[in-house]
Amino acid sequence: MKRRRRIALVYIGALILFTALIITWRAGSSETERFPVLLEGDIRAAVVASESEPLSYIQWINSADYQSFKETERLETTVLAADYAAASSDADIQRRKDETKQADVIDWSNAKGWVEWEIEVPRDGLYDLRVEYAPLAGSFSQIVRGIQIDGVYPFAEAEHIGLARSWRDAKYPYDRNAIGNEIRPVQEELKDWHSIRMSDYSLSSEPLRWALTKGKHTIRMVGMKEPLSLYALTLTSPEKLPTYKEYESQYTESGEQPSWFQRYEAERFERKSAIRIRTVSVAEPYASPDPKGRLVYNAVGGQYWQNAGESLEWEITVPETGLYAIDLKYFQGYNGKASAYRTIMVDGKVPFREMLHHRFAPNDALEIKTLADPEGRPYLFYLTKGTHQINMTADSSLLRPAVMALSRLNERLTAIERDIRTVTGNYGYGADQNLDQGRVWDMDKYDPELGAKLQSLSDDMKRIRDYLNGLNQAVTDPTTALSVAISQLNELAADVNDIPNRTSVFADIKASINTWTKPIENQPLQLDYLVVRTPQAEPGFKEPNGWNKLQYTAVNFMRTFFQKYDTSEANDKDALTVWVQRGKDYVDLLQLMIEQDFTPATGIKVNVNLMPNQNVLVMGNAAGDQPDLALGVAMEAPVDYAMRGAAEDLSAFPGFDEVVKRFNPGVMRSYAYGGKIYGLPETEAYNMMYYRTDIFERLGIEPPETWEEVMKALPTLQENGMTFMYPRINFLMPYYQHETEVFTQNGLQPQITADGGLAAFKQWTNWFSKYDLPKDVPAFFNHFRFGDMPIGISDITMYIQLTVAAPELAGHWKMVPLPGIERPDGTIARWAPQETTSAVMMKKSERKEQAWKFLEWWTSDSVQGRFGNDIESFAGIEYRWHTANIAALQTIPWTEEDLRMLNEQGEWTKNMPYVPGYYFLLREMEFAWNNTVVGGKPPKEALEKSEMSLLREMKRKQEEFGITPDDSIRVEPYDKPYRRE
Repeated sequence: MKRRRRIALVYIGALILFTALIITWRAGSSETERFPVLLEGDIRAAVVASESEPLSYIQWINSADYQSFKETERLETTVLAADYAAASSDADIQRRKDETKQADVIDWSNAKGWVEWEIEVPRDGLYDLRVEYAPLAGSFSQIVRGIQIDGVYPFAEAEHIGLARSWRDAKYPYDRNAIGNEIRPVQEELKDWHSIRMSDYSLSSEPLRWALTKGKHTIRMVGMKEPLSLYALTLTSPEKLPTYKEYESQYTESGEQPSWFQRYEAERFERKSAIRIRTVSVAEPYASPDPKGRLVYNAVGGQYWQNAGESLEWEITVPETGLYAIDLKYFQGYNGKASAYRTIMVDGKVPFREMLHHRFAPNDALEIKTLADPEGRPYLFYLTKGTHQINMTADSSLLRPAVMALSRLNERLTAIERDIRTVTGNYGYGADQNLDQGRVWDMDKYDPELGAKLQSLSDDMKRIRDYLNGLNQAVTDPTTALSVAISQLNELAADVNDIPNRTSVFADIKASINTWTKPIENQPLQLDYLVVRTPQAEPGFKEPNGWNKLQYTAVNFMRTFFQKYDTSEANDKDALTVWVQRGKDYVDLLQLMIEQDFTPATGIKVNVNLMPNQNVLVMGNAAGDQPDLALGVAMEAPVDYAMRGAAEDLSAFPGFDEVVKRFNPGVMRSYAYGGKIYGLPETEAYNMMYYRTDIFERLGIEPPETWEEVMKALPTLQENGMTFMYPRINFLMPYYQHETEVFTQNGLQPQITADGGLAAFKQWTNWFSKYDLPKDVPAFFNHFRFGDMPIGISDITMYIQLTVAAPELAGHWKMVPLPGIERPDGTIARWAPQETTSAVMMKKSERKEQAWKFLEWWTSDSVQGRFGNDIESFAGIEYRWHTANIAALQTIPWTEEDLRMLNEQGEWTKNMPYVPGYYFLLREMEFAWNNTVVGGKPPKEALEKSEMSLLREMKRKQEEFGITPDDSIRVEPYDKPYRRE
């Protein structure tokens, strides 16, 4: 005990010293630099629309056509949705009587086709479009519709306007687990009617404006995503927003208000517009409520509340009519020194103009700030006695001009690069390998304006950088990257004749822009609580200083001596033990489902514990401390353990033949070893092909079905400064599409140099050497988003990224099956491996029958379907459960078309069987690729060298495991596509 106290004192002393140093450092670096504030008009010249694209909203509202219209006043005209004039045949429209509205409405039960209405406009002018709608049962993502006026989209963003849904926690207070940590509940959707003016907070803090002439017009709503019910569409005059000075002058206090305040916990919101907005746990002094060493969800937002349009709403109550100040305890340090913006509404309306894109300055920790003007004078809000709603919406509209300007700069860079490559004949993506470095170029002869173009790019980029610095009043990481790009452009402009030898600089600049554009738009903000108070009230809520933090840290440290922090400490010794290598939310939901379903049905108690990584299983095996089951482990883990006698054969259990039918047999190849099955798949990360439909339409090319078609489309892409992205590490796809296995049927030898194998290797390496596909793409999403890689292969996480982080691309991309090789019967062999996560039963388990019953339950259709839908309800599509259960996959909220694509690719799933020494295969294939593509060796020579090295390692492992040349691991052939029953 004395030793423990001494150790504690040492820790506390070290913490005191560290904290003192931090405080001293911060005190010595408090200078703030002022940056000139540029107006949007200062960078407007850089936001030039290309002739082939429609005007963006920002360009449109600054056009002469728009400026010729004036905002209307006190006008409104409505058309009921049930009175639609026409609808396309593929739009699933049903008329019904709604009890709430006491009127006919229409249910648009799919997201296809279009519906249109005729409406009489009373006067020329600018209008808002108000829509009254309610969500229908669908997935967890936003409703999206396009709006056409008289058959055309008035601006580009009208193709995909979001209609928010509303969610809230299904339960409060939150449940707690065995050691006292809170468990987030499933989210429930509020399916009430919404009446909103169509908006896009990435474009404008105010509703979108529609310019209409007097007379009859047709409004067409085009299906994009998610079903909905519609009651009415209304064209209405824009609301006139007063300045704060005008607002303040309308209200005078009648006598002195008594001092009053009320704190509202931010995590107790009434509704949120996006399911991804989550409560978070904060442990620091004066956090409300204090978690006291536990995981308590006492704040909301942060990086889970950062996309434009995402909103939170709270309900407050004031005792008397009067003027009130609003304090917020917030943290905004997620994006360096960049500011975050929120548009704030009271009872559904913005009270005055200063509440449009209100700025939240960056800080280092949670601090209490009053909503105030730039000089620090609090804004006072007039509230009548009773209940009100406060809504805060993430708003990136001030940043959109800079983002658009950067996108246009990218296009101009691509055009200059394309012209240079046309002159030099160098079409290598991001490389200068195809040029004679000793040749002298006279680029002024080919393009006398080249230097001026580059200088114009540099000047525009500098204005964008200065605009962003002015908004943030700080240099941020993105603007630092822009400064580097400006220097690179200036160097190119200084010596245009050397540009042909430095074309890779263009790729570097574009990659830098692509990398930082999304962080520029992000608007993270974390809230602890809100305080509504009378102007003179002093709530006295505290902010921590360095000493408070030190004390708090010391107390938390002391708690570690008597509080339980490991869920295994609360385990029932007689229960089945399951270790899970996943995040806490996944484990909490699994535990909840076990308690609600599995244990009552079977009587089997289960201990569920988090596992930080699967190496714990190896160490546990050596120490004699292992679970009965492990979930979420890598695809190769079950066979790896089986080789070492640590995994149990599942094929021997009763009912296995029925259980295994739940999965694709091509996936099950990775769980077979020596004719037995040692694991079951849980999730499957589909590899798919993604392509930009808008770019392909513009280039006049079709998405490729075969690799031959890919190579035919590549010259067109490369001539336009684009390319195809193939994940270099994926060599199994060409091997399997050439109908070649990488190991012999007995599993004891490699056969990567067989006839089909050599052809596959040549195809794989030719893509990078002959056709010059990019060899390293660290962020395919960014390149895809900005169009220089409008097609490529990635796993299902790409789908999630595009859906969440690229809303502007809605309707402009598709996910389709992989390219393949056409077979003699006309079918296209799209064979490809699909990565999975696994469930494995440990050999040393003393509860194998119970463990098998758990696996039967856990992998069943209904349980996997429920788990997938419930986990997505926690935090949105980012948590989508890519279940390997084929029947359950059909119940996950994919769109009909996307699910069809996944099922089609699933027919061609073919995973690699694992044999002793398999891990050397990837290493040696990389060596062979490098020797061929980089080193220039003949493919056969490079491949034979790698095969010999692989064979040596395989034989070494076979000897280690006691496998003789006469044994067989039984690699079963698999060459027929899977057809779902």
